[in-house]
Amino acid sequence: MDSRERMNDPVVGLTVALGGWQSKMQTAIPGIIQSFNTDNPDSMTCTVQPAISGQVRDETGALIGVELPLLVDCPVQFPAGGGCTLTFPVKPGDECLVVFSSRCIDSWWQSGGIQAQADLRMHDLSDGFALLGFRSQPRVIGSISGTAAQLRTDDGAAFIEVDSSTHAINAVTSGAASISAQGNITMTAPLVTINGDMKVNGRVDTTGDVKADTISLLTHKTSGVTPGGGTSGVPVP
Repeated sequence: MDSRERMNDPVVGLTVALGGWQSKMQTAIPGIIQSFNTDNPDSMTCTVQPAISGQVRDETGALIGVELPLLVDCPVQFPAGGGCTLTFPVKPGDECLVVFSSRCIDSWWQSGGIQAQADLRMHDLSDGFALLGFRSQPRVIGSISGTAAQLRTDDGAAFIEVDSSTHAINAVTSGAASISAQGNITMTAPLVTINGDMKVNGRVDTTGDVKADTISLLTHKTSGVTPGGGTSGVPVP
């Protein structure tokens, strides 16, 4: 028995009662992803193990820690708006924050729009949303840019960034990069520099000159010119 229950003090009794009620109200809790819904990945839900244990009293009255039940079918939040969404792979072991709705979300989750409550439960473990990206200290990532917004891998080997001070946009990867488009790709800049070999599978059209070292495609002269049907020699620098 809680010793406070023996005190003839209404404030203490009320405090104990409110504390018991508050202990059953769920607001937000860190969690560990157990699985993304592989049976139906388009449902955008996951199963989460709460990362903070609950406490119950054993037969001696001592508090012991117990794992909270798995949270199933938690909607996963991806940043989105205006018809565009930023998605990323969700893997077992990813950490997250589960935020619990103050009301039952079943009808809304199934049908969208404005729905009546399917159940009168409040702040319940059944109504969690998984927000990914929160990390405990053992899982923090390094080399966070202090000036640029980045879409990056955790190891920093690949990223796309927008620098807030210089307005520069950089893309870096230790792997391959490709661009595929059904329409035209347009690049506009005073100068485009390519460091490395380039191969073009198709025609090259240009409105200006093309130079190989110092030899102009428009104005170069050739050596060893033979009148008639002969073949000229190499271009002259």
